[in-house]
Amino acid sequence: MAEALERQARSLLSAGAVRARAAKMLEIGLAGGLSHFTIDLDRMDGVAEAVLAVTRKAYPTLDIPFHARWRHFVLGGVDRWAGLADKVSWPDRAARARAEFDLAIVSVLLDAGAGATWRYRDAGTGESIGRSEGLAIASLDMFAGGLFSGDARAPFRADADVLAKLPLASLTSAFQVSDANPLLGLDGRTDLLRRLGKLVAERADIFGLNDTPRPGGLFDHIAAQAVGGAVAAPAILAAVLNQLGPIWPSRLEFAGIPLGDCWRHPAIEADDATAGLVPLHKLSQWLSYSLIEPLQRAGFDVTDIDGLTGLAEYRNGGLFVDHEVLRLRDPADAERAHAVDSLLVVEWRALTVALLDRLAGSVRARLGRTPETLPLASILEGGTWAAGRAIAFARRPDGAPPLKVISDGTVF
Repeated sequence: MAEALERQARSLLSAGAVRARAAKMLEIGLAGGLSHFTIDLDRMDGVAEAVLAVTRKAYPTLDIPFHARWRHFVLGGVDRWAGLADKVSWPDRAARARAEFDLAIVSVLLDAGAGATWRYRDAGTGESIGRSEGLAIASLDMFAGGLFSGDARAPFRADADVLAKLPLASLTSAFQVSDANPLLGLDGRTDLLRRLGKLVAERADIFGLNDTPRPGGLFDHIAAQAVGGAVAAPAILAAVLNQLGPIWPSRLEFAGIPLGDCWRHPAIEADDATAGLVPLHKLSQWLSYSLIEPLQRAGFDVTDIDGLTGLAEYRNGGLFVDHEVLRLRDPADAERAHAVDSLLVVEWRALTVALLDRLAGSVRARLGRTPETLPLASILEGGTWAAGRAIAFARRPDGAPPLKVISDGTVF
């Protein structure tokens, strides 16, 4: 019995479970069965046109990279990380991949909503950068400066023992936080990196296969699973969820297994003990997308990229609310702040994942592309995230999302 329950729990730690339960939520919504939203699919054409417009502007040749953390390290057309990494004499491709895993994992874990007022002043350009891009450049500067390394001669690494003891003051200073420049969820971010360090140190069998324990050791764990030089993208997510899952603050646990970004909604039926559970795994999937390119650079063929799902976050979600595909049953909900585990937010996020799949089909049809030639990861980048941000700024001066979510710095 315990084994069966553990198997059921682990089934939720997959992209397939995210996609299947999001599709169920959409099905319930289309039948009028959700408590907070109605759905108008007739407005999806307008969303597809908006996504195409921003995509063509950003990528006129329609040669669109993946939605990944690496895009945020490009500032003013200059790829900051490539500029640093290309100058290093790496002993082999795996060494660079471990460093890139270190950087991606730490940077993505630091990448929850920054709030509308926070800015990072870039020393190189003097530019003040906000939101996700500012967090990215700040985290890259920390990494390049050796903040996470235990070896002053080798800054481009994140060592488990350094992360485990990371002082709050170090991140406060590195993010340039002050009373005049507040950053949401700084305590939560610091705690998450400490948890990461502690877990990685304890799991040397996973994270220390070819080096002292470091998050980048996950590269070796995933590489060992390659078949004929190929790694399936959902296997990247499975490794992220199963190996890094315990770092998340305690939310739902099932059969002793932490479920991470997974929430309750009574409308979701299942014929086992996972009924009523809705996995979304937003940050873990964002991280998984960000680990594809390091694996490719190391010589692996990453397959089934569309096996991952769209990301249940406020830019993609806001896209559908602001374009009125999703309408609130109670308009007053637009003025309230909602907990991340509230039914309203769980519905919104799951519907976002399902609608992104529908939208991807519509965008591909307009461009005559296939999932192979235009994966969902590229549509997100082109794409949905930018279109969600664009309409947010068109509707509201500060570009805030249409719904207010109380974030602890580890979900959005």
